[in-house]
Amino acid sequence: MSFAIRKWLPHSVSVPLWGDRKRWGLSVIAEDPCWQEWQRTYTDFYRANQREGVGTRVNDAGYQVMAGIDLTGKRILEIGAGDIRHLKYLKGQPSEYLLADISNEMMQFAQEKLKEKSIQHKSILLERNQPLPLSDASVDVIISFYSLEHLYPLRPYLEDMHRVLKPGGSLIGAIPAEGGLAWGGGRMLTSRRWFKRNTSIDPDKIICWEHPNFADQIIQELDTVFVRKRVQRWPLPWLPLLDLNLVLRFNYQKQLG
Repeated sequence: MSFAIRKWLPHSVSVPLWGDRKRWGLSVIAEDPCWQEWQRTYTDFYRANQREGVGTRVNDAGYQVMAGIDLTGKRILEIGAGDIRHLKYLKGQPSEYLLADISNEMMQFAQEKLKEKSIQHKSILLERNQPLPLSDASVDVIISFYSLEHLYPLRPYLEDMHRVLKPGGSLIGAIPAEGGLAWGGGRMLTSRRWFKRNTSIDPDKIICWEHPNFADQIIQELDTVFVRKRVQRWPLPWLPLLDLNLVLRFNYQKQLG
């Protein structure tokens, strides 16, 4: 999975696909006007691009990893839950569901869904680059859908997840095939067009700052911190190529003892 065509493409071709990383870097410039506008328009973007059409189908492909996981009696931590649409795949009734996000607004979507399912839950408002406000070895399962690509630098976040996870506990979720040709090309036809139509944002900045981590890099980091149980590609699982897939589903475990 380490092979990715981006490593051989000229900068002029890479920029429209994955942003101008050489110019803007991977760390957010909070005072940048594009970033500030993005903070005001993010929810509109999410509704337009992730809750209908192709975006919904792609996201659902990742959520399917939940179908084989029994959460009965487990204490769950979900990081970046969004509107928690994977609940339709939920198997078993958790003892407690912790929602963790940097946005109160986004957590409200998830809270409503959990109420409908009568699942006991609690919300945790996170701060960027701060450790999780949880005790060591205090959760059974961590769920992370389409959030690891946002966390930079990634390793400290993964190590903190490892800290709060019980020995033998699971980290389950999915990431976009960011850094792959199919994902970059698809974004040119969807997200980039939305930015041009609806904002004055330069997408070459936001792509770098919102998705600093490429999918193959994320898997390498996960393999270092956790024990891999399974990584699946979609929609072409038999091809071990990042460029021809759109989603990577994963199931990792914290080592026992």
